[in-house]
Amino acid sequence: MPELPEVETMRRGVLGVEGAEIADVHVISTTLKPLHISPSERTFRKRAVGQKIAAVERLGKRVVFRLGSADRIIFEPRMTGLVLSADPPNETHLRFKMHLEGGSIPIVWYWDRRGLGSVRLVSEKQLGSLYGPDRLGPDALEFALEDWQDRLGSSQREIKVAMLDQRAIAGIGNLYASEILHVAGVDPRKKCRAINRSMWASIDSATQEVLRNAIKYEGSTLGDGTYRNALNKEGSYQNHHRVYMKAGETCRTCQQGVIRRIVQAQRSTFFCPACQRKSGR
Repeated sequence: MPELPEVETMRRGVLGVEGAEIADVHVISTTLKPLHISPSERTFRKRAVGQKIAAVERLGKRVVFRLGSADRIIFEPRMTGLVLSADPPNETHLRFKMHLEGGSIPIVWYWDRRGLGSVRLVSEKQLGSLYGPDRLGPDALEFALEDWQDRLGSSQREIKVAMLDQRAIAGIGNLYASEILHVAGVDPRKKCRAINRSMWASIDSATQEVLRNAIKYEGSTLGDGTYRNALNKEGSYQNHHRVYMKAGETCRTCQQGVIRRIVQAQRSTFFCPACQRKSGR
């Protein structure tokens, strides 16, 4: 967390920076765990100040500012990072700010409670080496049925675990993998190599449905309240979760099964054993 829907919501929330010029950048001093920011503040400022923001893009779970120089500023939220255009939740966990001129958004903030995220300024060449096809798979919103079969079909991993591999498919994390597999009616423990074309088609359709609906509701703000959109407001897709964090509850899909929690690759998985069968729904 944040995953694709939350990061896409952040991206859309700061689209007003497009066409603006970077007036200054500032790494905020803190006694907390230091954030990974590169290059140094001095070099970052030298390369960024005076540049116009040509576009705001998303790369998997990252918000990307493409500059007129072809450099990119990449915000990677990881667990608790937020890209904001409004006052942050508090000042304690502010890490980075960017002053802008000529656009509708005067300041962009990067806030990170746990400090696990990063802000990087990279050249076009560095972008390819860090996030090229051998490092990052196709975006989940652009995945097609053939991609599922070609990239995951021969894997011996369980499908839920394979879906978290960003080299295979970019953007899906723990929360949405559980939700997608539930909508698809597929047991998260099923091995990829045992999934037939019909089941892959169900997973493909469920991926588009779940992710697009989650974006519509501006992502999921969980119990800790950490995730916020660019205006520091909560998302609401958590109100539409079917299985995530619902262990012990009656399945809202089949009204018969009880949601279970298991651990896969050291991550919690939630599913309904009644309507998510290894043979498919």
